[in-house]
Amino acid sequence: MSAETGAPVHVLGVRHHGPGSARSVRDALERLRPDVVLIEGPPEADGLLPLAAHAEMKPPVALLVYAVDKPAQAVFYPFAVFSPEWQAIQYAVQRTLPVRFIDLPQSHRLVPEKEEAPEGEDAEEGEDAQEDAPPHRGDPLGALARAAGYEDGELWWDHLIERRREAEGVFEAVLEAMTALREGEGELSPHEARREAHMRRSIRQAKKDGFQRIAVVCGAWHAPALVQQRPAREDDALLRGLPKAKVAATWIPWTYDRLGWRSGYGAGVESPGWYAHLWLTPHRPVSSWATRIAHLLRAEGLDASSANVIETVRLAEALAALRGLSSPGLSELRDASLAVLCGGDPAPLALVHEKLEVGTGLGEVPSEVPSVPLARDLAARQKSLRLPPSSESKLQELDLRKDLDRERSRLLHRLRLLDIAWGTPEEDPRSSTGTFRETWRLKWEPELAVRVVEASLFGNTVESAATGRVVARASEAAELGTLTALLDASLLAELPGAIDVVLRHVQALSTRSADVPKLMEAFPALAHAVRYGSVRETPTGPIIAIADGLFERILIGLPGACVSLDDEAAHQRRDQLRAMHAAVALLEGAERGEEWAEALGQLVHRDAVHGLVRGAALRLRVEFGKVQDEELGTLSRRALSPAVPPAEAAAWLEGLVSGSALLLLHRQELWAALDGWLSGLTRESFVEHLPLVRRAFADFSTSERRAMAERVKQLSSATARGGAKELMEELDPQRVARVLPVLSTILGVRLGEAG
Repeated sequence: MSAETGAPVHVLGVRHHGPGSARSVRDALERLRPDVVLIEGPPEADGLLPLAAHAEMKPPVALLVYAVDKPAQAVFYPFAVFSPEWQAIQYAVQRTLPVRFIDLPQSHRLVPEKEEAPEGEDAEEGEDAQEDAPPHRGDPLGALARAAGYEDGELWWDHLIERRREAEGVFEAVLEAMTALREGEGELSPHEARREAHMRRSIRQAKKDGFQRIAVVCGAWHAPALVQQRPAREDDALLRGLPKAKVAATWIPWTYDRLGWRSGYGAGVESPGWYAHLWLTPHRPVSSWATRIAHLLRAEGLDASSANVIETVRLAEALAALRGLSSPGLSELRDASLAVLCGGDPAPLALVHEKLEVGTGLGEVPSEVPSVPLARDLAARQKSLRLPPSSESKLQELDLRKDLDRERSRLLHRLRLLDIAWGTPEEDPRSSTGTFRETWRLKWEPELAVRVVEASLFGNTVESAATGRVVARASEAAELGTLTALLDASLLAELPGAIDVVLRHVQALSTRSADVPKLMEAFPALAHAVRYGSVRETPTGPIIAIADGLFERILIGLPGACVSLDDEAAHQRRDQLRAMHAAVALLEGAERGEEWAEALGQLVHRDAVHGLVRGAALRLRVEFGKVQDEELGTLSRRALSPAVPPAEAAAWLEGLVSGSALLLLHRQELWAALDGWLSGLTRESFVEHLPLVRRAFADFSTSERRAMAERVKQLSSATARGGAKELMEELDPQRVARVLPVLSTILGVRLGEAG
């Protein structure tokens, strides 16, 4: 199909990912034997195309094009082995033919929004530069599918193109269909018009360069615009005066599950693993696919016999015949596998979808690929630490007493500081192993390549970049909590240069801060930093000195910070007290613990303090072993006396009982006071404050709540009123019968059958 007189131009309109399209392109190129191949893609990457033939290049891979001054402005062009553009590139480079990308350069498309449009035109949306589909039009495949009687455009294209063995007439039919669709679409957006103008200009340039047989591989939607050439002056007018940004390009590994991205050549492929199977196994794809499913199920310990495989194939073929198809597709194989190999259980089928239909694995690119120094340093460290990146989610357990694991931990923590979330720490279920063990979940996502480029602005190695990033964030921090969190992270990452800088900022800001709640938020991070510093053999003397200074200021200002609080602020302060309490215990200082217990005691006896905070402070003193039964009973009866408003009493109770049930279970005076308080509430007060009381017990397990209820059940009314230390051996059955329903409602357990 010639675009105009002169050198013949053959336009091959394709869907960006699909084995049928790829096979048709390869066959068409073999038949046409062009002397140049032009492909819809970023011209900035032309110099990278020869690397596509490198022995170490293993799809899926992607071209990454990014703005040098702002790497976050980036676009991906993914390629699978079954992508028609990839096959066109392979055809050209294997024969040393010229091959060029002809789309509108990303240097024009990655310009910041305010500079993007020429004078007199509205700026395009920033995301448009990353979209292959024009934002104003609908789904062309869906329109054609509906015209052919299909509800699903993907299914229609799969039946018509991707399973096709012969390329004869395919591109002519696609061109005719797209031409008809475009006739009713009206004018293109300025962005799409410029893209097609540049592609036409590139075709003209190829003719001027003397090429006689020109093959163009582009998205099917653009094919009509490239066949019917417009005057060059019109295209030049569209492209004149476009702003430019400095961009760079490289190859990066990609994954099949990312081929659905609508970025660059993303085409919404739902089952790339199936498409790869069709490309690599063109003969007998149905039986080989069923065999792969059986192997997968066996690897997971599930039964899958050879007879099951045969029956699955037969059922798939029968379903295809019933549906009027020439051969089974993925839908038929999925239904047959569910019925036979999975025994009707959808759970194994979900595994088949993840592992086979979508597919796992990370592509590979050769070491010769240009990259920023930080990326090269990261790759070297991954190799030396035997931590290869993988697209599968894997757990990695580290023992910090081993040099290799400690180096791995250091790398992962440094990457987290750079927002390169390759690893995410998890709580180690084996709590007895202490702080010498870490558990990470590792998964490499292709878009992390952009994060690496962004992080390279701070340094050329992982260590220098992480240090630079911490120093930059510390200089910008206005909150003490932000700085202490940075200090904690820097200790975990073992960045001595960053630690010194952050400590100076913490010291300076802490001496100026008079906000006690902010100091309370910062202190636990310092305690954690001291603990991890000791584990990692980092000097912690300066940190302890700062922590002690903060601690003294917190003790002085704590009473004033706990008065005149509303309910929301009281809950916040309760959480801060708990965190402080844990931090004090973490630092393991007897004198510091005594001072903290004394400060909590001031809150317990101060009526101006919110009930929730007073109850929480008392609870923490109980945990310290500073409260005897008699004192607990006295304080409980006072806090739960009839003179105290029920809402305040309920808040105090919530602050006291929240936590471990065992600590308070045998505190007889507490339960006696609670029994007396509940018994003395009016019906209206009880109904009004029941939600508050239930909230106090909500976090306890069923067994803990039952044990509490049994304890209260043994109390006599005399114990509730007078606080006697000894229980009466016999209870009034009538009074017990009236109390049990109330306790059942509060605690959420049945007590009616108790003896």
